[in-house]
Amino acid sequence: MKVKKTNHLTHTTPVFEVLTEEEIEAIYFSALSVLYETGVRVYNEKGYDLAHSGGAIVEDVTDDSALVKMPPEMVDKALATLPKKVVVYGPDRKNKMELYKDQIYFGAGSDTPFTIDPDTRERRRATYKDVKNLARLADALPNLDFHMSLGIVQDTAVGTYDRWQYLAMLEGTTKPINITAVDLDGLNDQLEMAYIRLGGEKEWKKGPIFSLYIEPVSPLSHSVEVIDKLLFSADKRIPFVYTPCPLAGATAPATLAGTAVQALTESLLGIVLSQLRKPGAPLIIGGLMSNMDMRTAVYSYGSPEMALLSAAYTQITKWLDVPMYETAGCSDTKLYDEQAALESTINIATAALAGGNMIHDVGYMEQGLTSSPEMLVASDETISRVKRILRGIPVNDDTKALDVIEAIGPGGHYLAHDHTFERFKTEIWPPKMTSRESYEEWEAAGSKTYGQRVNEKVQEILEDEKPILDEKMYKELRRICELADERHAGEELELDMFG
Repeated sequence: MKVKKTNHLTHTTPVFEVLTEEEIEAIYFSALSVLYETGVRVYNEKGYDLAHSGGAIVEDVTDDSALVKMPPEMVDKALATLPKKVVVYGPDRKNKMELYKDQIYFGAGSDTPFTIDPDTRERRRATYKDVKNLARLADALPNLDFHMSLGIVQDTAVGTYDRWQYLAMLEGTTKPINITAVDLDGLNDQLEMAYIRLGGEKEWKKGPIFSLYIEPVSPLSHSVEVIDKLLFSADKRIPFVYTPCPLAGATAPATLAGTAVQALTESLLGIVLSQLRKPGAPLIIGGLMSNMDMRTAVYSYGSPEMALLSAAYTQITKWLDVPMYETAGCSDTKLYDEQAALESTINIATAALAGGNMIHDVGYMEQGLTSSPEMLVASDETISRVKRILRGIPVNDDTKALDVIEAIGPGGHYLAHDHTFERFKTEIWPPKMTSRESYEEWEAAGSKTYGQRVNEKVQEILEDEKPILDEKMYKELRRICELADERHAGEELELDMFG
């Protein structure tokens, strides 16, 4: 039942759209105006020099930054060379994502300081073992297509957690990986690890085995680290997600349309710089947008506004014909509970129905601070259910089954008919953890709640461990992490460094 594509033309499937084409155009042209008239602040000399070389106006130069204003023709030129399709492979190349219009892939989020212990259900700081186990869960779940760390490794040397996270993910999964990097040094180390995993740089050139998450700072700011990683990724052909994270009412206008305009402005800067540096450099537009809860002042991961903004941004990226990084499978709750199920189900459904490409943050809770193994497993079944809805109801001579209806006639039943036997496995969605037995059967089986069944599935997967890396390769990869530890010994860890 693997569904990778929504909005089929062969038959009509449900679609979630929140903008008209005129509204999409209005947001896009407004973003062009902001980029040219207001400008963006670039805190990297290489970045604003590159922009200037391509025709941008550079003003208000200070010791550490400059205001960059780009005319619309620079954006037009960049979009002309930006790839419409981005491909990312798993470490063994058996899995891959082909990101282009209406292709949907689901995966986890990254870098949560905390996780929920599957044994005690207590919130605690994430460790290397947690990140590895979360990768193993993702590897075993059929409806998760790529993986992010879902934790910050905090039981190793400070400032090098990104390398250890990548190693943990390589130990745990063969699916495509979206990494984060503390800085350029961390990105370079992880690229070297990818070369080792593949067998050399030449193998990387046949197809990358990770993509990179890069986050500019809203509103309209692009840090030294962000631009360094953007330029390095363009040079090395690393597919990267350039994802602004504006917060409506705090770091962006309170209106959702205004938030979308600002986010697109920030994304366009990344597109132009990447194509100036290396035409054809693979980029995925990110759009992790939501609102600030005005009562608690937190970034909401379960609000209807997040779903609306994600859907709107997906429509805009389709209009631009650029791959999209969307958000779903997340919640503001603190444990996997009814709120988690409610919020994650809604945003999974809307993300899939909108047709985003790389749909991340499955397993996120507590405003992105905590990961949940149970949430990851439960969301896998939700995604499966939504994929069935995406398949829609094809109507043709075979599916109308008039000959079968004629053969059974009034008062009969279809249980023993060949048509039922041939069709029920593909036509009717088969739940794995959802309860459909009678009350007596459910009671006899232990009266388990859905949450209890999900926890049992987590334990079942984690108990069955099969090594992915051989000892020699593991030692080579680990050595890069250890050398990084030696270089960064004594540094203090900043848990909010995602850019």
